[in-house]
Amino acid sequence: MEIAGLATLTTQVLLAGFILSTIFGAIVQRTHFCTMGAVSDVVNMGDWTRMRMWGMAMGVAMIGFFGMAAAGLIDPSKTLYSSNRFIWLSALVGGTMFGFGMVLASGCGSKTLARIGGGSLKSLVVFLVMGIAAFATLKGITAVVRVETIDKIAIDLPVRAALPDWVARVFGLDPLIAGLGLAIVIGLSLIFWAMVGEGFCRFNNLLAGLGIGAVVTATWWVSGNLGYLAEHPETLQETFIATNSGKSEALSFVAPVAYTLDWFMFFSDKSKVLTLGIVSVFGVVVGSAAYSLLSRNFRWEGFLDAQDTANHLAGATLMGVGGVSAMGCTVGQGLSGISTLSVTSFVALASILTGCVGGLKYQIWRVSVRLDGISKQHDS
Repeated sequence: MEIAGLATLTTQVLLAGFILSTIFGAIVQRTHFCTMGAVSDVVNMGDWTRMRMWGMAMGVAMIGFFGMAAAGLIDPSKTLYSSNRFIWLSALVGGTMFGFGMVLASGCGSKTLARIGGGSLKSLVVFLVMGIAAFATLKGITAVVRVETIDKIAIDLPVRAALPDWVARVFGLDPLIAGLGLAIVIGLSLIFWAMVGEGFCRFNNLLAGLGIGAVVTATWWVSGNLGYLAEHPETLQETFIATNSGKSEALSFVAPVAYTLDWFMFFSDKSKVLTLGIVSVFGVVVGSAAYSLLSRNFRWEGFLDAQDTANHLAGATLMGVGGVSAMGCTVGQGLSGISTLSVTSFVALASILTGCVGGLKYQIWRVSVRLDGISKQHDS
């Protein structure tokens, strides 16, 4: 490929990523697709509808990813989540921090971007603080702490830390065949579980489950197929165009937020270029804003008081540090990573959910303490 052709291909990858993330943002805004909201619904009301949305999206993404892999369109061994190193402690600690933080910050990374598009100024503050904390954990002071502590506690495996490779090794199968089989079984089970839920089969629920799963799948194709070059015209090395990791990526909204801030602040530095992750951040905000304006649901929103501000600042910091440590957020690990059947992604997702439940219980405890205090003041 010539240099001119490379520029055209880069534009195609970035445009496709932006369009897909715009669709993602619009769907999130319309359907209220949200991991924290889903867990909150289950904990506080026993309502599993939004959790079933999430399960369906995971199932669709799994089947889509391994369907493309089986067709030779993408290579599972060349994704961001593919590694022989099982970083279980980083996923555990980072995931728990992220899950607890997203409760304090009123939503995960993708929900924060969607809320910005809907007019939330406090989500804009969360975006900025989370991005700074994430960048510090990628390359700054908390990065040093991360590398010297939790990242050192890992298990080096003879095969990739992914369920298909483990199953293939045990039963003597091709990892692609094992992956496709697992994806079909697990994915269809999740989709079936979602659809049998009482009252689930309604337009918004199906749009969220099928639409989000399809967007994640399509993003894998954009980065892993459209943007793949077996030989870069300048470096002569294998390349995935416009990805921050240099590997195939799908949607994620913690490290890309940090890269977005970096691109903003050092725009005149020619080495700071747009990537799939950065345009995805813009896309979610644009998609959410477009739907909010068209549906006349756009509303400016600010902090209630100092305590509300403090909670969001703390939550944003935990999400930035935790999301980078766990190598992803509820979308990065909970959808994109899970779709590859990475074992690290399963640990990260379980930890995020655990941290989220802990955060919700903490907030309930705080409310009860406050009410007890008010009651005692009234009695006195």
